[in-house]
Amino acid sequence: MTSGGMPVPGRSRTPDHRQESTNLADILERVLDKGVVIAGDIRVNLLDIELLTIKIRLLVASVDKAREMGIDWWEHDPTLSSGQRDLAEENRQLRERIDALESGGAPAVEQAEREEPGG
Repeated sequence: MTSGGMPVPGRSRTPDHRQESTNLADILERVLDKGVVIAGDIRVNLLDIELLTIKIRLLVASVDKAREMGIDWWEHDPTLSSGQRDLAEENRQLRERIDALESGGAPAVEQAEREEPGG
């Protein structure tokens, strides 16, 4: 490598890898723990006429940190939460009612309506 402080020709220097270097898992842990906000706007103008504006707001954080900040939209989205099961049950009941109507079984429909709360 070096001889008396001078580089020796013909030898390549290998990069020093410190054991203290931060690995990807440490960086990800810090980002999720603290949260990162990325914000930006993209505007497309033609002759001073605004044709398109895209506003980008991105928050990267852990679920716990997001809840701490008051963000919990995924808990109320029926496709992402247990509400999906309620939709599946409602879908099943509606299919039964449609089948009953198509087969001429109106009493079955009236019975299903009486069983539904609020229906």
